Amino acid sequence: MSIDSAAPTARSSVSFPTFRPRLPWIGGDLQTVRDVVMPANDPHDPAETTILEFPMPDGTGDILSGMLERPRAAERSRPLAVLLHGLTGCADSRYVLRAAGRLLDAGFPVLRLNLRGAGPCRKICREQYHSGRSQDLKAVLNQLPSSLTGNGLVTVGWSLGANVLLKGLAEFGDAFPIRAAVSVSAPIDLAAAAAQLGSPRNRVYHRRLLARMKQELAQAPGELMPAIRAALAGVRSIIEFDDRFTAPRNGFADAAHYYSQCSAGRFMPAIPVPTLVIHALDDPWIPGAAYREYDWAGNPNLTPLLPRRGGHVGFHAVGGRVWSDDCMVDYLRRLTG
Repeated sequence: MSIDSAAPTARSSVSFPTFRPRLPWIGGDLQTVRDVVMPANDPHDPAETTILEFPMPDGTGDILSGMLERPRAAERSRPLAVLLHGLTGCADSRYVLRAAGRLLDAGFPVLRLNLRGAGPCRKICREQYHSGRSQDLKAVLNQLPSSLTGNGLVTVGWSLGANVLLKGLAEFGDAFPIRAAVSVSAPIDLAAAAAQLGSPRNRVYHRRLLARMKQELAQAPGELMPAIRAALAGVRSIIEFDDRFTAPRNGFADAAHYYSQCSAGRFMPAIPVPTLVIHALDDPWIPGAAYREYDWAGNPNLTPLLPRRGGHVGFHAVGGRVWSDDCMVDYLRRLTG
């Protein structure tokens, strides 16, 4: 396990620098909220952008969309990077755009994917993404033309999208030419993460996230929506939201069943792809215990990188850089040649 270590991990030849937070963003909470309270000035300059659509093969008529971007100085050997956003995010979330910019600068073509019902897909999808909806990722990868996958694939996910990614890698990672993956701030124990978010110290985060989850669901089309909109008003917690909506709409008995079946931790032993797993132990949303107690020795494909600080999808480092993006690019470049 690599905790604040600049030395190579046992599973990877990549040497990772120690995370040093950027002043004044000290502590997990300030690291977490910095992108929300500070204006964006992150470079993101693709040479070409194309909108791709991916019809879902499940009879719903739902269509996912993504932004395919090509780098200005493309390296012919670089694989396509597929990026998955987190809860209440989309392909245009700041952390996704920033990481895409870094990958484009490194010569990777990038696909920024909107999960089902997120971003521009919200008003055309009858169903919504959730932490275990890995089959949507499989459907997207199945539809990518060989012209995009000829050099292979790499995948990156944040938060909920990282949980989807880790679960999917275990289920079908060896069915696609995925050369490497990166997970950032994944809630690998969904029940523990939901309980942590619902704790009194997180009431501001919880209120904001729950409001946005309700908004996403209320804006989806479908004949059931008037009844759902009426029921949403009475929901007071994310666990209750998952119990009343996420679970029954997706074939789970209740929130506890949904959490137990979809937590990435139970799938990670089977991941067949070299995967960098980044998580800050001071993440205010996701308890570090699931990471500290995980049996990393059980799967040599996993490289844990667990700094003591960094917040949730934060990692704002000295010099104005985002440390997790630095680690992501270094890892993917090293493993893909």
